[in-house]
Amino acid sequence: MEPTSSMGFDYAAPAFGQEKIQLAHGGGGRLMHQLIDGLFSAILIDPDFGVEHDGAVFESHGTKMAFTTDSFVVHPLFFPGGDIGTLAVYGTVNDLAMCGACPLYLSAGFIIEEGFEIKYLRRIAQSMRAAADIASIKIVTGDTKVVDRGKGHGVFINTAGIGVVDHDLDIGPGSIEPGDVIILSGDIGRHGIAVMAEREGLSFESRISSDVAPLAEPVARLIESGAKVHCLRDLTRGGLATVLVELATSSGKGIQIEERNIPVCEEVKGACEILGLDPLYVANEGRFVTFVPANDSDTALEIMQSSQVESCVIGSVTDTRSGLVTIRTHLGTERMVDMLSGEQLPRIC
Repeated sequence: MEPTSSMGFDYAAPAFGQEKIQLAHGGGGRLMHQLIDGLFSAILIDPDFGVEHDGAVFESHGTKMAFTTDSFVVHPLFFPGGDIGTLAVYGTVNDLAMCGACPLYLSAGFIIEEGFEIKYLRRIAQSMRAAADIASIKIVTGDTKVVDRGKGHGVFINTAGIGVVDHDLDIGPGSIEPGDVIILSGDIGRHGIAVMAEREGLSFESRISSDVAPLAEPVARLIESGAKVHCLRDLTRGGLATVLVELATSSGKGIQIEERNIPVCEEVKGACEILGLDPLYVANEGRFVTFVPANDSDTALEIMQSSQVESCVIGSVTDTRSGLVTIRTHLGTERMVDMLSGEQLPRIC
């Protein structure tokens, strides 16, 4: 007999027609969104917090706060530019920042495989401490579990973060408006290519390092500038393309972007050409997009360029083609941008 809840609701069958979990369900693409929307959100999420965002924003005892959680299963654990510990701290800090929050406190849970070497665990812990110091967030609690040899792939990390929101902006997909300008904070594709190259033992003319970095400081300066920030989103699994499709769908607005404006470094571009990958879908861990009114775009761009020189305007929001993303290519043609089913490169975060 299929399990049901004590209240009689059938919690057994996913609403999206899938019988078994596939690797692509964790890849940030369409299958993951179907899993979240069709099962987890439908069963678990309180309807008051049903907004698609990087975390939950709520008020408690007169203080506006943000809360988020994330799990990290990257393989390999160490890669050019960072490791799973750095990724765990910055990933959660960045989710809080995308809610417009100042990060305050972090928890860290470790699932460690029997036989994992202590020297590597110490190295990961030291990376987390250094990253927390850089991001000005305090790690205040945690948990440790050990699983049988061969069942944990070294170590998995879960982090949860809490921050305070000290402004009145309503930052999220619902605030996106036609005419908004879309600004990207830097070049794309570094993280996914760096992890994949390390995993597969590939070498290119120049070593590609992950872009993993904390984003709270540039976001705070953006908000403090007085620019009317309508939406923020960091580009993780699924890359720039998936994030824009998510936001177009959630907001019900059209998004038009210009391929020639999207910075991709030559090393990443070359690697993608060799491997048959589209950099628009390659993961990032230190890049974000912001949506601001056109009359605030110069201020926002100046602030973002002071943190990342390649920050640039890549497109705008339209009142046509609701829920769709289009791109004008280098050749001057226009095509639709959609989500992939899964992730081009799994296990990148």
